[in-house]
Amino acid sequence: MRQFVLAGCMPLLALAGCVPRDPTPEILPPAPLPPAPAATNPATPAISHGAPTRVLSETDAERLRHTSGITLQWIGWDERGPLEVTVDDDGVWQLSGSQTGEDGGELLVRGRIVEIGEGYFTLRGLVSIEDAPDAGRSCRQDKMWHFAITQNRRYYRLREFEWCDYLTDYVDIYY
Repeated sequence: MRQFVLAGCMPLLALAGCVPRDPTPEILPPAPLPPAPAATNPATPAISHGAPTRVLSETDAERLRHTSGITLQWIGWDERGPLEVTVDDDGVWQLSGSQTGEDGGELLVRGRIVEIGEGYFTLRGLVSIEDAPDAGRSCRQDKMWHFAITQNRRYYRLREFEWCDYLTDYVDIYY
């Protein structure tokens, strides 16, 4: 049986020896590096004006057109901070809101709304919490954020609760 297996492989071995080989393989130059990202000031993040905001729910788009403020529970729910949602000529939605407490705590949310869906929206931008709930606390991130309506509430709540230092931050956008 071994002779049969070896005999059956002989034609393949002969063919393998017939493959032409280039004694000097082509050496390709290294791929160019991507350009370095532009330096940004984290206090004023660049808001990309790219593709139009994806609007999958007209109901939620209407809610965002008629917002009534923003809150962070550490600052308070009684007095909402101002919030503005704008839409440019290219269909890009922007959101900018803040809340300042009497004790100096501050919330800032600013960025580009990427998608508006049924009961949610996605924001690419900055969320910043300063001196709340305690003086000296500083939480700032510029990334993709998810807000959603839960339990038939009249606001969208930030779904990343413990994004900074394991304290649970409730950031709410009212409509």
